Amino acid sequence: METHVTAKGQVVIPVALRRKYGITEGTTVHIYEENDRIILQPITRETIRKVRGMFKGAGALKALAADRKREREL
Repeated sequence: METHVTAKGQVVIPVALRRKYGITEGTTVHIYEENDRIILQPITRETIRKVRGMFKGAGALKALAADRKREREL
């Protein structure tokens, strides 16, 4: 599939992909670069459901608190 970039830098996502990934008007899209590619990842309820609980038990909150404490001390 191909699409074009407008003068404002906008890109049209083909309808088949919008339907497949649940992208509707107002959907937030995370854009990042990886291995010389531009990746567009929709942030939908399905995306959030898949990552929910991923960091459970990992101590992420304690690590964040420790990092912030170190930053305040500097």
